[in-house]
Amino acid sequence: MVPRGESPSAPGGRSPSGGTPQRGKIARPKGPHRPWRLAGQLLVGVAGLVIGGGVLGLVWPPADPAALDQARDSAALSPLPDRPITVLVIGTDADRLGATTNGAAPPGTPNSDALFLVRVDPKGPVQVLVLPTELAVKLPGQQQSLPLGAVYRRGGVALTADVAAELVGLGKGQPDRYLLLSRGGLRQLVDALGSLELSPDRLMRYEDKAQKYTIDLQAGLQQLNGVQVEQLVRFREPAGGEAARRTRQQQVISGLQQQLAQPTHLARLPDLVRQLRSGVETNLSEAEVLSLLAATLGQSKPIRFASLPLEPPAEPAQALRQLKREATLPLWPSP
Repeated sequence: MVPRGESPSAPGGRSPSGGTPQRGKIARPKGPHRPWRLAGQLLVGVAGLVIGGGVLGLVWPPADPAALDQARDSAALSPLPDRPITVLVIGTDADRLGATTNGAAPPGTPNSDALFLVRVDPKGPVQVLVLPTELAVKLPGQQQSLPLGAVYRRGGVALTADVAAELVGLGKGQPDRYLLLSRGGLRQLVDALGSLELSPDRLMRYEDKAQKYTIDLQAGLQQLNGVQVEQLVRFREPAGGEAARRTRQQQVISGLQQQLAQPTHLARLPDLVRQLRSGVETNLSEAEVLSLLAATLGQSKPIRFASLPLEPPAEPAQALRQLKREATLPLWPSP
């Protein structure tokens, strides 16, 4: 059971890890769980993000404001970054940013319902590393493990970024940026694009009278609006569990990339970015968002997805999962 009553701290910087695991290897637990070396470092992390923003300014060439409003292809959106940029994407189970409750089941303060590390490389395909929210972690001074998805409610973006960085062995100062998206922000994004063409793999029906929430989706290829896309990524079936939800989340990410690349949307991307900023929280500037979009939409190869491997559950109802001890996963596989 996820502990209740903690309020997330204000999103901002992240604290550096007390040691960086070897790049390309998963950070292995010491004993049952690896304690995260975070105590007393959050203020240092805030300063680190401020400094990091200055460093990134050197690798992001300045955009031409006049050119942004005349974009007709991805290359015209903005100059590309000079090196790969890693962004931590946190999808919360709250309906809106700043909400004190998640409005979901089980009720409580907001958790991260989806976690991704997105690496945008101007010279290679976009790569997304999925961080399973049911992964068991133990924070300093805590006796009980908690799901990775509950770290956000304990320490906001700062703590989530630090735990994610140590899990996968990110280098100093990474992730470079973060983006926080609520359920309402996802709906707003999809509706701003009109719809997404997606293919639910099965009939999805669910009703929660306490939440006044209903899921009703047909199987097969169709155009889904914002409300329906939210239903798709929230649906849980007993057989597939969180793994099936992650697969559907990946389908939505790929669908968003395809829709954004349409010529009709490319021409209005600068306006869309300005319009959607109210639905997200991020330390990416508008020019940086357009630069990453230019690098993403200019790729001919599809997005590459990978996920931290988990040990199989000891029993069907097991809520927390352990990181697989034997498997190795290159953080960013070669193109």
